[in-house]
Amino acid sequence: MTFRSEFLQILHDRGFIHQGTDMEGLDALMSQKKPVVGYIGFDATADSLHVGNLVSVMLLRWLQKAGHQPIALVGGATTQVGDPSGKDAARQVLEQAGITNNINGIKKNLERFLDFENSERPAILLDNADWLLKLNYFDFLSKFGRHFSINRMLTFDSVKLRLDREQSLSFLEFNYMILQAYDFHHLHQTHNCQLQMGGSDQWGNIVNGVELTRRVLNQSVFGLTSPLITQANGEKMGKSVNGAVWLSADKLSPYEYWQFWRNTDDADVGRYLRLFTELPLDEISELEGSDINEAKKKLADEATTLAHGSDCLEAIHAAVSELFEHGSSGSLDSLPVVTLDTLSLIEALVTATLTPSKTEARRLIRGGGVRLNDVAVSDENYQLQPDDFVHDARAKLSVGKKRHVLVKS
Repeated sequence: MTFRSEFLQILHDRGFIHQGTDMEGLDALMSQKKPVVGYIGFDATADSLHVGNLVSVMLLRWLQKAGHQPIALVGGATTQVGDPSGKDAARQVLEQAGITNNINGIKKNLERFLDFENSERPAILLDNADWLLKLNYFDFLSKFGRHFSINRMLTFDSVKLRLDREQSLSFLEFNYMILQAYDFHHLHQTHNCQLQMGGSDQWGNIVNGVELTRRVLNQSVFGLTSPLITQANGEKMGKSVNGAVWLSADKLSPYEYWQFWRNTDDADVGRYLRLFTELPLDEISELEGSDINEAKKKLADEATTLAHGSDCLEAIHAAVSELFEHGSSGSLDSLPVVTLDTLSLIEALVTATLTPSKTEARRLIRGGGVRLNDVAVSDENYQLQPDDFVHDARAKLSVGKKRHVLVKS
């Protein structure tokens, strides 16, 4: 497909487009010389975004690079409700202090990808608590409630799939799509926002916002979704063996982040290069036709540079070379460091997130899969000794050939 607008053509060529409410109309709008304001929402459920959020973040980045203005909307209010999309149960309600802390962490993540200092079209960070918490419930229902059909809302996947699985859906959660629709309406009024983007699971929420804005303000706005990104094995992207792949360095070290991308399945490399790097498409095509391991390293380098900057790559490469290519302990400065409250090897493996449980730790030890300072350990009851902390008062724990952590007491 060929688009007139640079932004939509980039998204099409790189595999970002799943659905749009009016692609011809959006293409015409974005082909004009006037910049378009677009937004994506992020609920503040954690103090860091993770790899599962990266498609949305890259959408905003490409929007800004194409000369338009991105809004990152954090859900200071909607986080207290919880988006039912793709969930089997209601989210735990967070206190306001926790939500504020999470928003600060998310802003730090976004500052790596978006330019908030651009003199002409800076990225904007907004919190929907600034307007949603001020709403009068009865006034809101009177003015906006009549524009939402319960019959239609029940057909959207975020609700329908939950009910089909016979999982409880609270009235609080059911309100989420109404509040998100109002967000779009509000942003159009206050910032002339004409585009909402999000993952394919947000389609129903986005459509509601488009229709509400049309009915109440008699204005045309647009929705665009990206495909759900799964790995070649069918699993949802963004999870490692031990949990979420966080964008914050204090939750996941740059070394571990780099390793996540380096360990990409062969079948996913080309697709991930298009989605998660800014490499030219012709260069990506060349990488797809070259040595797959070199392509994976390029993917890891580019993705890590976006999230953490390029300064960390030299140390990561040195550590990788020493650990995997030369087989020596060498310089370990880029390995994550974990402080232990125990000297039990079993508990150390869990604390260092090398294993998800003590049971799995025992299984790995019995199978010869755990090494302490590059020496296999067979004793499940082993207690770390002072002599084990040989790397500047740290000990090197390893599971398999690719997962290593330094621990200190």
